[in-house]
Amino acid sequence: MRDEADVARLAIPDMDKLRYVFDAVTSIRKALLTTDRQGRPVGRVPLIGFSGSPWTLACYMVEGAGSDDYRLVKTMMYSRPDLMHRILAVTADTVALYLNAQIEAGAQAVMVFDSWGGVLEHRAFETFSLAYTRRVLAQLKREHDGQRVPCIVFTKGGGLWLEQIAATGADVVGLDWTCDLGLARRRVDDQVALQGNLDPMALFATPEAVAAEARAVLDSFGPQRRADGRCGGHVFNLGHGINQHTPIENVQALVETVHAHSQHIRQQG
Repeated sequence: MRDEADVARLAIPDMDKLRYVFDAVTSIRKALLTTDRQGRPVGRVPLIGFSGSPWTLACYMVEGAGSDDYRLVKTMMYSRPDLMHRILAVTADTVALYLNAQIEAGAQAVMVFDSWGGVLEHRAFETFSLAYTRRVLAQLKREHDGQRVPCIVFTKGGGLWLEQIAATGADVVGLDWTCDLGLARRRVDDQVALQGNLDPMALFATPEAVAAEARAVLDSFGPQRRADGRCGGHVFNLGHGINQHTPIENVQALVETVHAHSQHIRQQG
């Protein structure tokens, strides 16, 4: 999308055209069901729906592909902010509809990935990224079938704006590996849960090194519940996506270490 004509044609799409996505969500949710001792259906693990953020999607819409310098989208942002705001507004409303449809199909939590928010100048981040993430969150269903639906917001390179992201109304803020998890926890004072933040490249080391890095992340956050009773919570995760070449045995070592060391921390705390 490079000119006024392109932007003028932009409209919120018919969600029925994405019915295959929502059917897949429903099928996966059913596949994750098991039964408890009383024979009642329960989920083995929660199902998380997701979407790119308005800004991140706009980057691909304008650039037409990934980018090293974001020259085209930033040129539009600085020279024709009116066009940029229209793209972002339509995209934000579309993302909200898309995530709500996933919730209705069975997603039990949703996540907004602002993968390219960190490439923005600090004032531009508020204007062109965070404002539209807030617009998405303001329209989300926060309860479905009597259950609360948590929302996670992740901005790669967004540690500088941690407090502002936490104030969007998100339940969880994702952090990449450049952030000190313990310091981040103190900055938000457990007002929200934090997610992250192991460097995905650590998974290419030995299983022993992977285990050590996982323990360091968990130790950095510390006990889930503080002495004053406040508990924002921590969702262990990688600091961004997992590389497709990652050795499976190292992922297994990671999961086993997280389970074991988390239990150790709970017993100690």
